[in-house]
Amino acid sequence: MGTVEGTAPSLTLRCARVLNGEGAQSASPGWVAIEGGRIVATGTGDAPAGCVDLGDALLAPGFVDLQVNGAGAVDFSSAPAADIVAAVDALVAGGTTGLLLTICSAPLRDYTGMLRTATAVRAQRPDTVLGVHLEGPFLGAAPGAHPVDVLRSADVGFLTAVLDDFGDLVRVVTLAPEADPDLAATRLLSGRGVVVALGHSTVDLAGAREAADAGARMVTHLFNGMGPMHHRAPGLAGAAFDDPRLVPTVIADFVHVHPVMVRLALKARPDAVLVTDAVAVSGAVVEHGGAVELRDGTLAGSVLTMERAVQNAASTGIPSAAAVRHATANPARLLGAADRGRVAPGARADLVALDPDTLAVRSVWVAGVPG
Repeated sequence: MGTVEGTAPSLTLRCARVLNGEGAQSASPGWVAIEGGRIVATGTGDAPAGCVDLGDALLAPGFVDLQVNGAGAVDFSSAPAADIVAAVDALVAGGTTGLLLTICSAPLRDYTGMLRTATAVRAQRPDTVLGVHLEGPFLGAAPGAHPVDVLRSADVGFLTAVLDDFGDLVRVVTLAPEADPDLAATRLLSGRGVVVALGHSTVDLAGAREAADAGARMVTHLFNGMGPMHHRAPGLAGAAFDDPRLVPTVIADFVHVHPVMVRLALKARPDAVLVTDAVAVSGAVVEHGGAVELRDGTLAGSVLTMERAVQNAASTGIPSAAAVRHATANPARLLGAADRGRVAPGARADLVALDPDTLAVRSVWVAGVPG
């Protein structure tokens, strides 16, 4: 799926309704005109001649996953580039048209090799692989499945070298404020255009706000990998509800987070972002009860897809257009990818056709090319 803008054919897609990614839907019928891999016009009523009729489908932006560690048996931190490319193509077929390869905590000496592989993958799939999310190793007292022997305080020199050597490859870094002395790494990363996410942390509300003052803009997988939210000690979860600078991500597999809490979080934060936190199922982890666990039962990630995350969000009573927003415009905006996640003139023609009843993905386009 290595498309090149400008080579995509011109076409117009007609559908029952257009979900614009910002939480709104069109009157019926709707249509979207595409040229050169970009959306050039949208409308309702009679579509231009020669359109492709999608019947009763809903047309929405492609999903953007800011945290996906692997797919099937392919671990994005250890698999060869060719295997990762194949896994990315499978994710595209399921509606995920943009993603960050996510790398969990490892010894610092291992990152150069992993980032070189990610660079090779992005070169082969530049339309889909938007970069890398480094989840750790600068984490705190809520490590979850991250190996505690590799966790450490933030190393500004290491991060500077990574950003110098790999340019804009690193798009998100999850760290714990308590592992970032004087919040120096947070300031460095945010100053270099990287989204700093707070996670795997027992930081209190005041500490989370201080991190936001230093440039943090995201909270990684709300409720998971953080202290509990107590009515007298809101903690990081409370900050994610209260501080508009800190956008929470949510794993809506109904294992990591109860459906009621998913609904409350998405209603409280219309800008919240759905992520999968999907991992490869092999080696030290096993699939159990709809999620992935270490052998000792510790949650280690999910087998969620973005399609299922949207379906699950909608099943809690969130309107379909809003559920789609949490998987499209919201993550694109957080990442600063202004031309993704929307159905509007000038945006990339990364689109999915959804079943109107189940929100199952029927068809996918990347830059106007069928996926």
